[in-house]
Amino acid sequence: MSHLAWEIRITLLIIFAMLAVSNCMLFIKMRYYPGYDDSLIRHRIRTWWSLAGLFSLALCVSPNGGVIFFGLISFFALKEFLSMSPTRRADRRVLFYAYLSVIPQYYFATNDHYQMFLVFIPVIMFAWLPTRMWMIGEGDGFQKAAGTLLWALMITVYSLSHTAYLLTTPLKQDGAIGAVGAMNTAVQAPGPGLLIFLIIMAETNDIFQYASGRPFGKKQVSPNIAPRKTYAGLIGGITLTTCLAGFVGPLLTPMDLTHSVFAGCMIAAMGFAGELCISALKRDLKIKNFGATLPGHGGVLDRVGNLIFTAPLFFHFIHYFYHQ
Repeated sequence: MSHLAWEIRITLLIIFAMLAVSNCMLFIKMRYYPGYDDSLIRHRIRTWWSLAGLFSLALCVSPNGGVIFFGLISFFALKEFLSMSPTRRADRRVLFYAYLSVIPQYYFATNDHYQMFLVFIPVIMFAWLPTRMWMIGEGDGFQKAAGTLLWALMITVYSLSHTAYLLTTPLKQDGAIGAVGAMNTAVQAPGPGLLIFLIIMAETNDIFQYASGRPFGKKQVSPNIAPRKTYAGLIGGITLTTCLAGFVGPLLTPMDLTHSVFAGCMIAAMGFAGELCISALKRDLKIKNFGATLPGHGGVLDRVGNLIFTAPLFFHFIHYFYHQ
């Protein structure tokens, strides 16, 4: 745990304290409203305890613990996607290479092989998987099968692997560091702070959307895709997440106030877009959730939908302004 800055440790403690407060509030509501159906919220809070505990343990045990954690997230998300999507029986051997791609992709992220990290899935696997498909000799359904597999790899492995690269990417220590960030010990090992910042912004954006959309939301953004997503929720989520980012960013990351605010706005907007893409995908597949791995949330892919666009965008934003 010595590799974590004190700002990171305090942030993790605050997260667990907020979960404890949520449990207390739920207990009080159950006590005063005995008929209240709390099963969904109880399952969600319990799942958040598990996720926060595993994530914190991974970060505390080893600098590469977070890499392994998200590598497993990618594997299970890919498994859920392919399990729910129509695939050809002839392509079973091809799926082996898709699952195997998780290992080299996260290896490149861990060891700062930037060029290989960028091209392995969008270029190398993009060429190899369809090639392996035609080698089988089955032409029926080729376009749909290849498109499904490559899209699955992009959102579950390629996109999410940027979270791991945030942990290991080297940043410059010069005037580009914000005035507040320069005084923080988190700047000396900024990876965990950057990752926690991304996750906090992505998840609180969901909460802010719900809190803003429920009382004020009337006009739906996309009624046929996500009926509960409203313009009020979108605007409220972006506004509140941006404000929170302006406060948290300079404390946990090397970013200055301007970059923190921009990053918060970007994460909120693109997190919303990512969730709607996952909702559209579920509509197309005629399913409610991608699984039941996370009680109260559905499957792994249901939970990480707000990261499929935000993780690569935030990583390249940091890489452009702060990479050494």
